[in-house]
Amino acid sequence: MSSQVWFTLLVAAVAVERLVELRVSLRHARWALARGGVETGRGHYPWMVALHTGLLVGCLLEVWLLDPGFRPRIGWPMLALVAASQALRWWCIRTLGPRWNTRVIVVPGLPLVTEGPYRWLRHPNYVAVVVEGLALPLVHGAWRTALVFAVLNAWVLAVRLATEDKALRQAVAARPRTDP
Repeated sequence: MSSQVWFTLLVAAVAVERLVELRVSLRHARWALARGGVETGRGHYPWMVALHTGLLVGCLLEVWLLDPGFRPRIGWPMLALVAASQALRWWCIRTLGPRWNTRVIVVPGLPLVTEGPYRWLRHPNYVAVVVEGLALPLVHGAWRTALVFAVLNAWVLAVRLATEDKALRQAVAARPRTDP
């Protein structure tokens, strides 16, 4: 089997993982909204979905049309980074539990999560997104896709982080104080 076929199977596996994420996200969004969750940042969400879909499509198009070839010296380490980014993403999902979703839906009054990867990083899920977005295309030398994703993702993440931080600040400010 050619390296292009193996790479296609990898991208398909990532696509399936994303579909599983969306299913979990929908369940968690319903949970948050049922508890008074407030959604913000709807305007950037379609751009984020398009970007992540474009990453997967771009990987396949570049590899099949331009055939950059698999280079083991970079391909294997990039594959390890893809796996590590998936592990980090699911650690985030598990740590946040029903609070995690792909939208910005925050339940007012809940304290910030400071366990798991959130003990060390404010937004570890986005670290996983950045690493995966660069590493996945580079598994098979699709550097153009990695570059385009990096540039566009920087813009989307700047908007997303500002939106999420503002929503979290407002939710924490709405939290009733329990100090005597």
